[in-house]
Amino acid sequence: MTGRYFEEFEVGERIAHEKRRTISESDNQRFCDMTMNQQPLHLDREFAAETQFGERVVNGLLTMSLAVGLTIPETTDGTIVANLSYDDVEHPAPVFHGDTIRAETEVLDKRETSDGERGVVTMNVEAFNQDDDLVCEFERTVLAKKRPD
Repeated sequence: MTGRYFEEFEVGERIAHEKRRTISESDNQRFCDMTMNQQPLHLDREFAAETQFGERVVNGLLTMSLAVGLTIPETTDGTIVANLSYDDVEHPAPVFHGDTIRAETEVLDKRETSDGERGVVTMNVEAFNQDDDLVCEFERTVLAKKRPD
């Protein structure tokens, strides 16, 4: 377990996650298949070639899911009770097959639960491609364990 307990989160702290992941065509295809999202912008080379992007765009939910996964080791690996919400999701730039994604997290807020046994932590997660373009941003709120005695 490498995640943080509630007490270890510091409001204002920014975490640059070391792990990165290159998204392949196969990743995008499998994600679209699993989620039954058959949007031709994600899957049809000829259709996508006629759009403003000129090529297929990676499913935005795959990008967001990857961003969450990249943050887990340094935030909530083994210390989470539950994900409470994902809010204010934005995709300011497209992701294409072959893009390498990295993530950064800023701790926005934290508070103990009313019973004092756990804590709620809100983080802003940003995902960037290999050119440092912001490709996804959202707030993630979690219910975190407190450090055991």
